[in-house]
Amino acid sequence: MVLNKSAGHHPQLTLSVLVRDDARFANFYAGANEELIQAVQKQWTLAGDPFLYIWGHPGSGRSHLLQAACHYADGLGHHSVYLPLRELVSYEPSVLEGLEKLPLVVLDDLDVIAGNEDWEIALFHLFNRIRDAEGHLLMAANVTPRGLAVALPDLASRLSGGVMYQLHSLQPEERALALVLRARRRGILLGEDVARFLVGRGPECMSGLADILDQLDQESLSQQRKLTIPFVKEVLGW
Repeated sequence: MVLNKSAGHHPQLTLSVLVRDDARFANFYAGANEELIQAVQKQWTLAGDPFLYIWGHPGSGRSHLLQAACHYADGLGHHSVYLPLRELVSYEPSVLEGLEKLPLVVLDDLDVIAGNEDWEIALFHLFNRIRDAEGHLLMAANVTPRGLAVALPDLASRLSGGVMYQLHSLQPEERALALVLRARRRGILLGEDVARFLVGRGPECMSGLADILDQLDQESLSQQRKLTIPFVKEVLGW
């Protein structure tokens, strides 16, 4: 999807919003989040909730989960759009217009627009249009709706009135297993001992660990060597 940004008389700028192809439920290690994943998938059943609010600490995997929801919906034949508001907040909130025509709208980083009057109003109206169109809305932030400090009372009421789930961060051992799962899905042989070493020395967020896995995979293929702890130390300088 390409979004346009008006900049007075300056040439129009464009921004492409892409969903990562590898951000899927198949390589998302559930841990304590099985109920949440089921709720997201159940959105498309009569028993599901059309509006879901997810909150989780930075690095908990929110963006992966939201993009996986897009892939899941697309697999069922429902078109979707993923909007990372952290990247879009400098744009005009008019980018939200017309999104209610899509069966699923996914908004990430909701916390960045809290307190921004124009964006809050635009989001409130989008919420109402999606409801009237009987669409689906999946939103995520790093805090609960009450913790967002939204200034517009009507929007705060809408956000607090939906179904809310916490996305629990993975524990170190779970992050190691998640890394093994991600590697396996990509055809990379990664032992649990190496994964635990990476988790112990690397960043806490899965996105950072995934970037390290990409780097190691490239070096492994280039040097025709297996992913061992000595190899990891050599490549990463640890």
